[in-house]
Amino acid sequence: ILPGGRGNDLARVLGIPPEPAGAVAVLAQGNEREIDVGEVNGRRFLCIASFGFDSDANRIANEARLVRGNLVYAYAALRAMAAWRPATFSVNVNSMEPMTFRGYSVAVANSRAFGGGMYVAPHAKLDDGLFDIVVIGDIGKIRYLANLRKVFKGTHVEEDEVAELPAAGAEITVSADRDFAVYADGEHLADLPATLRVLPRALRVIAPPAEAEA
Repeated sequence: ILPGGRGNDLARVLGIPPEPAGAVAVLAQGNEREIDVGEVNGRRFLCIASFGFDSDANRIANEARLVRGNLVYAYAALRAMAAWRPATFSVNVNSMEPMTFRGYSVAVANSRAFGGGMYVAPHAKLDDGLFDIVVIGDIGKIRYLANLRKVFKGTHVEEDEVAELPAAGAEITVSADRDFAVYADGEHLADLPATLRVLPRALRVIAPPAEAEA
């Protein structure tokens, strides 16, 4: 992987340097890893699939033309917040009793980061064969924005309104009380309701050893 996008989150989590010389040095070392691949309604992704407030923010970020770099995600969050209203979500893990809650968003994570360095699922692992789930419940808009900076360190999961389910399961079904697009790796891949599955160690990548994720 030679990082060249706006977010570069997979490279970041894998420990691949953002500058070309550093990335090529990793390539030259030739260390191979096998990582999991996510699938949502039959379409594949590598990092994090999310919906709810994230659906609106991703759409705005993709439409932005004047804002560059990681700032586009902060800009998108501020724009999305203006019209946001909470929704009711249902999450079913491995065909068990569904979890229903009202709030902002659901993130089904194969990796730790999205949005240009937001560690929304700080304990997710790329090669454990399981998704982590992070849900953000009902919270005031001002408090949500005030805590947004914590996502870049992964400390937002310490907040009462955030529920983290590490290594939750390999198959997740999700729905909501209104229509949402499911975004993953910056792309609109599916719409709710959706089924997400892990394809264990389905991709080989050249990257530093797994210790670089710590």
